[in-house]
Amino acid sequence: MSEPFLLLSCCAPCSCAVIAKLAEAGENFAVVFYNPNIRPQEEYLKRMEENRRVCRIYNVEFIELEYDNDRWCMLTRGLENEPERGKRCSICFYMRLKRVMEFAKSRGYKAVASVLGVSRYKNLEQVNLAAEKASAETGVSYLQIEGRKNGMQDLRLQLIILRMQTRKKFVKQTFIFRFYDDNLTPVCVNYIRLCGDWR
Repeated sequence: MSEPFLLLSCCAPCSCAVIAKLAEAGENFAVVFYNPNIRPQEEYLKRMEENRRVCRIYNVEFIELEYDNDRWCMLTRGLENEPERGKRCSICFYMRLKRVMEFAKSRGYKAVASVLGVSRYKNLEQVNLAAEKASAETGVSYLQIEGRKNGMQDLRLQLIILRMQTRKKFVKQTFIFRFYDDNLTPVCVNYIRLCGDWR
């Protein structure tokens, strides 16, 4: 990869190993944080700052796009009963990848990569299908970056453990999805988990 590209990051625990590997290989990339699926906004800000901190460590440019939770809620409305890896995830991946590809195109980047499929909770094929669709619509290439195999999970865990040993843990992720009841009244549902494989 010699051309500059953008890396869409969901969070520091999922992206840390990929950022480290790319930076150490001298790749020309910037990290983009576009995650309108995170609620409340205080949680979004915590995760964004943790991701920014990882980028500072490796001297990688960090770009934050707009926080557009209302649009995310509109696009995923009615999918409150979808399981992880269901239709809601497909819509969420597509929305985020397409927006980052549009941003990339407006700034002269020809390619985008992501870490959206790094977590064991996500379906990498589902991410790649959403990226393929967004790529076809924007004309921006999608780079599939390996974040699970070839020692990447081990590196990721090592970086997480190192962060924990310094008593500066990665921010716990709290997801609050807003759905609607039959009367179109907003209903908030909390979904909390620690990101990655450490619980």
